[in-house]
Amino acid sequence: MMEKKIIRSLRDIVGKENVYTENSDRITHSYDATQKSYLPDVVVYAHSAEQVSEVVKIADSLSIPLLPRGAGSGFTGGTLPVQGGIVLVLTRMNRILSIDTDNLIAVVEPGVVTSELQREVEKLGLFYPPDPASKDFCTLGGNVAECAGGPRCVKYGVTKDYILGLQVVTASGEIIRTGGKTLKNVVGYDLTKLFVGSEGTLGIVTEIVLKLLPKPEAKKTMLVQFETIDGAARAVADIIRAKIIPTTLEFLDAATIGCIRDISPIPLPDECRALLIIEVDGDSDVIEKQAARILDIIRPLGVLDTRIAETDAESEEIWEVRRKVSPSLRKVNPDKFNEDIVVPRSKVPDMITALEHLSEKYDVPIVNFGHAGDGNIHVNVMVDLAEDGMQEKVDMVMKEIFHAAVALEGSISGEHGIGISKMDYLGMEIDNSTLDYMRRIKRALDPNNTLNPGKIFESDVSG
Repeated sequence: MMEKKIIRSLRDIVGKENVYTENSDRITHSYDATQKSYLPDVVVYAHSAEQVSEVVKIADSLSIPLLPRGAGSGFTGGTLPVQGGIVLVLTRMNRILSIDTDNLIAVVEPGVVTSELQREVEKLGLFYPPDPASKDFCTLGGNVAECAGGPRCVKYGVTKDYILGLQVVTASGEIIRTGGKTLKNVVGYDLTKLFVGSEGTLGIVTEIVLKLLPKPEAKKTMLVQFETIDGAARAVADIIRAKIIPTTLEFLDAATIGCIRDISPIPLPDECRALLIIEVDGDSDVIEKQAARILDIIRPLGVLDTRIAETDAESEEIWEVRRKVSPSLRKVNPDKFNEDIVVPRSKVPDMITALEHLSEKYDVPIVNFGHAGDGNIHVNVMVDLAEDGMQEKVDMVMKEIFHAAVALEGSISGEHGIGISKMDYLGMEIDNSTLDYMRRIKRALDPNNTLNPGKIFESDVSG
């Protein structure tokens, strides 16, 4: 247990009502979407950068592990207090500080929920594109920490492409600013990009300057069923080759379709072995031409059926097919291991073939869907851990999945980060010299290894 005098110091900073030491409170902040759990010593809610700074100074001076946390919705254990310590929750720093319609900029605190910002800027005719699946509850601070993506990133990019500047509390408790409110800024090192995606291991983000776009005038959504995954993958490549960049290009493989066939709002016959959800946006006349061109391109590729939404309600029905996926997976087996590998678009069929081979080799169901437009595949290994030796089997499958992705010139993580789930596999993708350089950055910026220790790197970097 943490010493009482430290608890008193924390209460002096944030108020007694914002410091939680009861077992029930510690348990509710001990896990994330991985369902792994590590109990913190204390949970602290901050309301300002100044409070964050003072809490960090206490942690750093006493070498107490400190874990920044938002909604706790991550898939790789990035917010798990693996060494105990202080969980510092930022969800009450949830103000949209400003929306500048002249310069297309928003300034927000890290606890703002992603979809809340999207709704507020859209009221003003503006648009914040990054749209992770958890957008209705994940926070922008967490999006920055993991460099979140989503279906729209094939056209619009990921979180890092919209961060102009940050306010950050460093490991020593200093409050610094990186970047600014201009689109061009080459003064000094690009510290903004360094902090984005660093999973809270280098500093704690307390304010975010975001780039916005004009809201597209219209959108058109299509659901296309294919006889084979090869046909769907060729469709993706041919659409991009025709210089059409859709807003989204989502795919579901045969195993995924099998999970939702009985509950899909749109009929999915047995011969449907893959489907694409394609959405284009922009000026009304342009998207009509793009949609027609896309249909011409994909028609020879084994298309079984095409549904084109003519209303917002019909568009929602198409997206409901995609939303049915995650809740339906546990019909296959009770335990899910979810990874988010990436391969070049043209190699998606090769990766799916490799996954099918691994499914047969290890006799475990593997269900795949994701963002075909950028090659980001959400791989779900569905098992029953109650079976003897199943965890060891899963570990072997995961290792081979990552090997296959890297062999196809891909990556072991597209938008979920590294956390604790993937740190043992970094060496597959990053050479030792580069890894050592990253560790040296961590040691330089956090010499006492206070901020989110035990994440990203497979060994202690404090020495």
